Amino acid sequence: MSLRRLSESMKLFPTQEVGSLSKAPFLKKITRERIEETRRWGELLGVEGLDELLNLLRDPDKAYRNMDRLYDYASLFAIRFFEKAGLDVVWDGEQKRIEMYEYPLSYVENFKFLGVVKVWDNEFYRKGAFTGEPKLKKPYHLDEFIFVKKHARREVKIPITGAYTLADWSFDEHYIKRYLDLDDPIEARRRAKEDLVMDLAKNILRPNILAMVEAGAKRIQIDEPAVTSKPDEVPLMVEALNESVKGIDAKITLHVCYSDYRMLFPHIAEARLDQVSIECANRDTIELGLDDGRRRGYHILDCFKEYTPWLEVAVGVIDVHTDLIESPELVRA
Repeated sequence: MSLRRLSESMKLFPTQEVGSLSKAPFLKKITRERIEETRRWGELLGVEGLDELLNLLRDPDKAYRNMDRLYDYASLFAIRFFEKAGLDVVWDGEQKRIEMYEYPLSYVENFKFLGVVKVWDNEFYRKGAFTGEPKLKKPYHLDEFIFVKKHARREVKIPITGAYTLADWSFDEHYIKRYLDLDDPIEARRRAKEDLVMDLAKNILRPNILAMVEAGAKRIQIDEPAVTSKPDEVPLMVEALNESVKGIDAKITLHVCYSDYRMLFPHIAEARLDQVSIECANRDTIELGLDDGRRRGYHILDCFKEYTPWLEVAVGVIDVHTDLIESPELVRA
């Protein structure tokens, strides 16, 4: 182990980023202003091959014919961005992904996209339906991991959308047919959803995770933003997560955003996890101090202390949905 990696492994509070970055400027419409923005950021971050990229961008037709090359550069920009910020664990901020739901399901058989759904603000995704048992076309994050691993100078993690969220955000046109003879439609939907979630865990999540681990991945982050929207289904999410990582030798993190995290308890204690990643700053104050009134965004840590004292908790100390740039003093508090 290098001295740098040894130092990072001994840190009391190693840092990472959770969630996607904005796409690199050159992945949008190529303009003179965006080429200049690319140059400024590339020089600041010390991105390798910057001159080649700039020359490519100066011929937009050629650039658009070489989108794979542009996506590689976008990933490299994100990696260097995180490293320049001093983070200990890095990835590429979803530069090569369309969206956390649509992208993985484009690699799944027996699934069809139906229409566009608004998430929030001007963010949208294409929602779809399962028409049969989900089958994996090919591992969809493997190439991403291999690229990041090749270029990163820090420890690497790869996030993957969890089975529960993929099912919850989709329609079911297949599993419900198994239970049409039940008198209780609510029970029929419950059983159908359980079947779908567990098949996603077995057929989609686990093969993807296993492929990355076999290629050298040491950290996997499973994203389940949908889970606490239906508190009675938290046990199902835990069961699916455990199936997804069964026999996997890697550090497993569960990330849940925008939630009442109390809904996770006590069921989260049964999950095969090493770390839980949660957002705290977006429900906190911007006042300095450690008392409960000022640090109300961190009250949930008491639940983790009570129910899962063995788990690492990665607390989100930056609120990305405001224009405020938190001071070092506030983050330390």
